[in-house]
Amino acid sequence: MIGFLPRSLEVDGKYYDINSDFRVALTIFEAYNDNTLNNYDKMIICLKCLFKELPDNGNEALKKATWFLDGGDMPKSKQSPAKIMDWDYDQSIIFPAVNKVAGYETRTSDYLHWWSFLGLFNEIGEGLYSQVMSIRSKRAKHKKLDKWEREFYNEHKELINIKEKLTPEEQEELDFINNLV
Repeated sequence: MIGFLPRSLEVDGKYYDINSDFRVALTIFEAYNDNTLNNYDKMIICLKCLFKELPDNGNEALKKATWFLDGGDMPKSKQSPAKIMDWDYDQSIIFPAVNKVAGYETRTSDYLHWWSFLGLFNEIGEGLYSQVMSIRSKRAKHKKLDKWEREFYNEHKELINIKEKLTPEEQEELDFINNLV
């Protein structure tokens, strides 16, 4: 069906209602980026967040969840070998860009389907978000930055360089070292 926004997914011939709001998808992505969780826990979080009732076949449910989170049958772009975008880290530049496309503050809406949010996200044009992604992409591919990009990078390293989240143990060790110095 043209324009169909799924609110359920078929697993082994049975339809299961899903939580299709964009916030659920972003929560799942946040869990997958959490290095304190093992892969099994990440998959369980995905299934429990997305499905209102867990299907019996977890493997098939995970395949359907991945299909949904990837935007369905949407053409996939070739992935960069390096991580250039992080939904959590970049939210301060993602939401203004998405809101510009939407024409309203998306975070205040009661409900916005993940695919609608993804469509808005994919239509982001020129602006801060696209500048940051362009510089990250060039750096990941070891391409030379233009003069204005080098200047922008030097002035906004905190925005451009994605800081990986530390595990509680790593943070404790870092805090200990910082206290010694």
